[in-house]
Amino acid sequence: MAVTRVKMEVGNDGVAVISISNPPLNVINAAVLAGLKEKFCEATRRKDVKAIVLTGNGGRFSGGFDINAFQKVHQSSDASDSQNESFDLVVDTIEDCKKPVVAAVEGLALGGGLELAMGCHARIAGPETQLGLPELTLGVIPGLGGTQRLPRLVGVSKAVEMMLFSKPITSEEGKLLGLIDDIASSEELLKASRLWALGIAERCKPWVRSLHRTDKLGSLSEAQGVLRAAREQAKRTAPNMPQHLACLDVVEEGILHGGYNGLLKEAAMSKKLLLSNTSKALTHLFFAQRATAKVPKVTDIGLKPRNVKKVAIIGGGIMGSGIATALILSNISVFLKEINSEYLLKGMKTIEENVQGLVTRRKVTLDKARQALSILKGVSDYSEFKEVDMVIEAVIEDVPLKQKIFSELEKVCSSCCILATNTSTIDINVVGERTNSQDRIIGAHFFSPAHIMPLLEIVRTEKTSPQAIFDLLTVGKIIKKVPIVVGNCTGFAVNRTFFPYMQGPHFLVNLGVDLFRIDRVIRNFGLPMGPFQLQDLGGYRLGLAAGKEFAKAFPDRIFKSPLTELLLKDGRNGKSNGKGFYIYEKGSRPKPDPSVLPIVEECRQLMKIMPGGKPISVTDKEILEMVFFPVVNEACRVLDEGVVARASDLDVASVLGMSFPSYRGGIMFWADTVGPNHIYSGLKKWSEVYGSFFKPSRFLEERAIEGIPLSAAATSSLKSNSKL
Repeated sequence: MAVTRVKMEVGNDGVAVISISNPPLNVINAAVLAGLKEKFCEATRRKDVKAIVLTGNGGRFSGGFDINAFQKVHQSSDASDSQNESFDLVVDTIEDCKKPVVAAVEGLALGGGLELAMGCHARIAGPETQLGLPELTLGVIPGLGGTQRLPRLVGVSKAVEMMLFSKPITSEEGKLLGLIDDIASSEELLKASRLWALGIAERCKPWVRSLHRTDKLGSLSEAQGVLRAAREQAKRTAPNMPQHLACLDVVEEGILHGGYNGLLKEAAMSKKLLLSNTSKALTHLFFAQRATAKVPKVTDIGLKPRNVKKVAIIGGGIMGSGIATALILSNISVFLKEINSEYLLKGMKTIEENVQGLVTRRKVTLDKARQALSILKGVSDYSEFKEVDMVIEAVIEDVPLKQKIFSELEKVCSSCCILATNTSTIDINVVGERTNSQDRIIGAHFFSPAHIMPLLEIVRTEKTSPQAIFDLLTVGKIIKKVPIVVGNCTGFAVNRTFFPYMQGPHFLVNLGVDLFRIDRVIRNFGLPMGPFQLQDLGGYRLGLAAGKEFAKAFPDRIFKSPLTELLLKDGRNGKSNGKGFYIYEKGSRPKPDPSVLPIVEECRQLMKIMPGGKPISVTDKEILEMVFFPVVNEACRVLDEGVVARASDLDVASVLGMSFPSYRGGIMFWADTVGPNHIYSGLKKWSEVYGSFFKPSRFLEERAIEGIPLSAAATSSLKSNSKL
């Protein structure tokens, strides 16, 4: 028997309360749409109904459309069957209803949920209700009239801001703007909404059809000025995302030719964008991020998380202080240990600056900042460690030092304390080999700056207990990170996959390609900066240390160039001393430094790999492929070895850890879009000319020959020796 997703009750006051009941978020799907039409038709027809209140069960109005429907359209590549509910439901059934309709909004009204509410004749909201249209984050635009009604309710400028930045507002701000008519407590919300609806029916309150309003649109020149500025900003900040400009075009259509024409254009554009590669990529990433929470033989065996209330951090440098900041902001007490008082004070000061920076940017309130800093304590020995639930070591990448620390931790911490290392490349087994506690030793690889970057790699060894993994997963969620469980190897998942990303560009430079052109190509593809500017940002010594680890682990596919050593010899260390491939001056953007070119030329003369001593001729497309195809190739090896549970984990990791453009779906999704056969052919061709750095992996070769997507799960003919 089908579950009823929409219910109706008619009170003695003559108000029909229609409730969406699709827990937990009351998302809108085909059953909900059909139920809404049925109940509205019944309420309109019934003589004992004077007015209607639309609400959601369970303290939430609606979280918007069920995104599973997007996936079905993407798989079929056919949006022709999708009904135009913007007209059938919101205009004909709700807005043009012969009886007044009031939305009783509580908890959240996002996407299609807010669009339903805007189709009503008034909106009463509970305190701190979240209101927003986040559709652009999925590559589409609002499709139930949001592009037309929101500007008419809050003004063009605010509506554009809310849609383009997917920025929700609270009901309190909504009331000030005119999106919400009144605010009532949760206990009084339905009563207040019923009275308002009856007030409209009795002509005591205004009967407002928001699609017909024009008073908030302002003059034509003002509205077009706002849209013109928004277009320029979208071209700068989202040049590869069509939904931004499409949204602005649809808003403008309604301003110029009326709301009804705007709805027609919105409907046509919604269908077109739903089938775009951008929407497919962003929807894939949406589900991929949620899939990271499912870890085989960890999250599916009935474990319960242990409370982690106190954490000790060893090392107060950039990483340690960033991790400490993330923890205290989530109400987890931190003991910060350093080797001497000078370093300890510096670490404590960095944490305070991190927190203050978030206050300045209005990410954190002053009260929350004070509370966070009150649960931070600096220590110089292990005396407090006996009461902590977890230790995170965040010292320099020095194997003997890390081994010494873990031997000491085993003696001073309780037997159930989790012992984690923040190493970015070193084998976790090596870190803990001098202890008898391998079951609770685990990698907690944060990305810098740790209090801002959302990714957390949880690195397990063959001996790490499921409970330790589960507890760290829980901590990751508490501190608002996206935790991904990966297997143990040099570089783990992200740095292992992307080590060719730093070497491929050096290969190209030594073949005679302009380094600034390479950076420009990568930026145009969608990364915030190119590989050489990224190298400047990280510092050369750190890059050299990581490079040595990868050279030891994977000597068959390393490209070694002396360029970094030559830069250090010239007194350059990237952004840290203001001189690298770029010039760094306070208050201005990095500028290409022409004085670095003689050093680059010296490197080319030492390497002597340019064919015939002359620079190669390549297109921008070839540069892009020679940089990223080796990355895909290494990702294939990572998959083949079972370092990650699924290809989509690498997609999430590449976006959140390496800023791979989200609208391309992640490294493996993009690779399947390009085509495994094309990637294999390119690598094979280059390997024959330039050597083993480009040699295709067995996994890639098999998938290309058999026509299997790289992201497809391993089959019996493609088994993995899983590190998970």
